[in-house]
Amino acid sequence: MRAMVLRAPRTPLVLEERPDPVPGPGEIRVKVAACAVCRTDLHVVDGDLPPQRASVVPGHEIIGRVDALGPGVGDVALGERVGIPWLGHACGVCPHCAGGAENLCDAPGFTGWDRDGGFATHVVADAAFAVRLDDLDLDDVSAAPLMCAGLIGWRSLVRAGEGGVLGLYGFGAAAHIVAQMAIHQGRRVHAFTRPGDIAAQDFARSLGCASAAASGEAPPEPLDAAIIFAPVGALVPEALRAVRKGGRVVCGGIHMSDIPAFPYALLWQEREVVSVANLTRADARDFLAAARLARPHIATRVYPLEAANTALDDLRAGRFAGAAVLVP
Repeated sequence: MRAMVLRAPRTPLVLEERPDPVPGPGEIRVKVAACAVCRTDLHVVDGDLPPQRASVVPGHEIIGRVDALGPGVGDVALGERVGIPWLGHACGVCPHCAGGAENLCDAPGFTGWDRDGGFATHVVADAAFAVRLDDLDLDDVSAAPLMCAGLIGWRSLVRAGEGGVLGLYGFGAAAHIVAQMAIHQGRRVHAFTRPGDIAAQDFARSLGCASAAASGEAPPEPLDAAIIFAPVGALVPEALRAVRKGGRVVCGGIHMSDIPAFPYALLWQEREVVSVANLTRADARDFLAAARLARPHIATRVYPLEAANTALDDLRAGRFAGAAVLVP
């Protein structure tokens, strides 16, 4: 197999030739067809998230076909199309897992962070956490961003509540999917982008957003809720200024720069700030059921596996709309 490996934080990924991995008990091996590049991959590569092992293969938005079964796997078939998301394993016995919050597991495994991920031709995954996709009417490249941008975006949307006016701060892979899901639900969506990013604003409007402007500008109407996807802590008080009384601000990323001090008046009147951590298998089931109805357009830019460093650089600089996807 070939894999792009992170040997140390803040260094370029290195192409390695490795023996094909062998799945252990309860595991499957997946031949990777496509793996999207997530901002969390950037946080792993850039050292924003502390290393969990000496070297790791990033990538956790994986689509592929099962080509080997480990001992004890009986409910997944060879050749079946599956997705491999960020949450690669949960213990199943800690208080969080027992309470239905496996996303908060005390002993989790995360694909592309402490388990090798999908910037490779093959990946081994816990069969119980693979997402079955044979009935999903999307090609592999389009389906790949659903495994994190879609799933985390969906969890963020649910956490935002049912308000009819939604603001999205940072209009990248997750926001462009969430916007379409929210519009399908009948909500009005206002998008906020990096200052000067006219292309992203035009892209947001093309997907049906009611308005699109630079962060720092006020929305044309008070927001019922806002979701922040950009890893910029200064957007938290900005979003609080934009939401109405009783509104909610959802922080959708796994990493964010420090939130600056802000006056209590921004939080008063029962405004809330909440975070989203990881995802659950139930999120995947609910999101895919909703996506089959909403049929969102997934914007992608395809890179060969060996160009993973270029894809990461382009994501960091915001050089494309939608999601980058690696194809081995």
